[in-house]
Order: sequence, then structure tokens, then C-alpha cells
Amino acid sequence: MSTSPESSVWPITDAGFRRSEVAAVIGRGDECWQRAATDVLRWAVKPRSGFRVEDARPVEQGAQLAVTVRFLGLTVVEPVEVVTVVRSDDRAGFSYRTLPGHPVAGEEAFIVHRRGDEVRLTIRSLTRPAARQPWRALFPLLLVAQRLVRRRYVRALR
Repeated sequence: MSTSPESSVWPITDAGFRRSEVAAVIGRGDECWQRAATDVLRWAVKPRSGFRVEDARPVEQGAQLAVTVRFLGLTVVEPVEVVTVVRSDDRAGFSYRTLPGHPVAGEEAFIVHRRGDEVRLTIRSLTRPAARQPWRALFPLLLVAQRLVRRRYVRALR
């Protein structure tokens, strides 16, 4: 399973997962690039979208942490592990995989990259139902929530 944040082309390799890739222009120019690349590598996309990150230090491969969100009056804990970190002149981002206890099983990537003067954010995810209840039964609702949150992610880095 891989969202391949280091690659501009995402190969299809992961049967059994719902695959999503959303990309949007978040600005233009070097100043926007510097800000967005720094922000994405410091988890900014998550808190600016309504989540709390347990440890807001820069992303680091292998780091395990909890991301939490309030939903319908409940605090939902999302344990994750950073899988890949990308830092280059025209691409910055990371991917994390979900750990047991997360509402879904899979991987998600946040990638800021340049295309000419454009600065873009690409969000990739591989998702399937979590192994345990109640999350497994709530999977259709979680897919709707996931689509809404992706819109927040894009706004978070604009």
C-alpha cells in the first residue's frame, strides 16, 4: 500500500482500497511555495482543518502520533505513523498510514508541488473499512466525511 508522495504519477497498485486523488492550485510564486512547503511539513493542514495533532513538530519518517477531531460531540482519536517524507526543490510532503484504532484503514498523503509558477496541493488516499466496530459499520458515513475534510485541507494551505 502506497500513496507515493515522492512521485508525480501515482501508479495503481493497491487492490482492495478506495483510491482518491484531489489536486488544487493553492497559489503562485516562490513566496507561496516556501510557505506551503513549510506548512505541509509541519502538519499545518490538519489543525487548520479542525484536527488536533498530538505532536506538531515537523513530520519525521517513522513517527507515531495521535491526531484527534471532535465529531458530533465526541473526540475521535486517529493513531497514525508517518511512512514517507519528501523534501525537494519542487515537491514537499508526507504520507502516513493508519494504525489500529483509527476509524479507517489505509494511507493518506499531502503533497505540495510546483507546476511552473503554480503551487498545488495534492491529497492522495487509500481507504478501506477498519477491522473493528463501530468504525467498520460507519464506513459509508466516514467516506462522506472524508470528502468534506479534503475540501478543508485545500483551504487550509491557501
